[in-house]
Amino acid sequence: MFQKLKQHRFLFEELVKRDFKKKYKRTILGMGWSILSPLLQLAVMTLVFTQFFGRNTPHYIIYIFCGNLVFSFFSDATKGGMGTIMGNAGIFTKVNVPKYLFLLSRNVQALINFGLILIVFFAFVAADGLPFTWKFFCLIYPIVGLILFNVGLGMILSALFVFFRDIQYLYDVFTMLLMYMSAIFYNIDGYPQMTQNLFLLNPIYLFICYFREIVIESTVPSGWFHLLMAGWVVSVLGLGCWMYKKYNTRFLYYV
Repeated sequence: MFQKLKQHRFLFEELVKRDFKKKYKRTILGMGWSILSPLLQLAVMTLVFTQFFGRNTPHYIIYIFCGNLVFSFFSDATKGGMGTIMGNAGIFTKVNVPKYLFLLSRNVQALINFGLILIVFFAFVAADGLPFTWKFFCLIYPIVGLILFNVGLGMILSALFVFFRDIQYLYDVFTMLLMYMSAIFYNIDGYPQMTQNLFLLNPIYLFICYFREIVIESTVPSGWFHLLMAGWVVSVLGLGCWMYKKYNTRFLYYV
C-alpha cells in the first residue's frame, strides 16, 4: 500500500486538494466553517442540555466538546468516504489506480478539519482551568485508532454503496442513533453497571471516553480498555481491506 501511495503521490496530493476546495467552494467563510460549525454545535448543545444533564457534571462544556469532537470527525470521514468510489468512477475506469486512494484523500481532508478543531479544543481546555499533563500524549492512541477505524468503515461503506444505493439513507439513520448512544451530552454513571457495560459495545463511545479520561479525569484508561479499542479498530479495518480486495474488479461493472 505504501509503495503504491508513493508511486501515485502526485495524484493523491491533487485529490486531497480537490476534496478540500470542493467542500468550501462558494462559501464566504471558506475554511473558517471547519472551526465555526463544531463551535456552533457545541453552543447549541450547551444551551439545550446544561439544565438537564450538566448540573452534576464537572467541566460540562469540555465534556460535551470531547464527544462532539470525536463524533464529528467520525461522521465527516465516514459519510464523505461512502461515495468516494462512485464519485471518482470517471478516473479509475480510465486509469488503473488503487481505488483506496480516493478514500484516503477524503480521510486526510477530514483529518485536517479535525486537527483545526483540536487546536480550538485545547484552547477551551486551558480556559476551563484543566491542567495539561504528560498524559495528554496518550491521546495519540485514540486519535490514530480513530483514523484507522474511519478508514476501515469508509472502505466497507464505499464498497456497499457501489452495490446498494440505499446504504446512504440507512447510514444517516444509523449515525443519528449512534450519536444518541454515544453519551455525548449525558453521563452514564447513574445507570446500572450492566447498562454501562453495554456502552462499551459502541466503539465511538470508547474513543470519546478515552478523551474524557485523559482531559477531564487526568487518568489513563486501563489495559483492557486499550485492547477493546484495538480490537474494534483491527476488526473494522481488516473487514474493509478484505472487501476492497475481494470486490476490486467487480466495482467496474456497477459504477
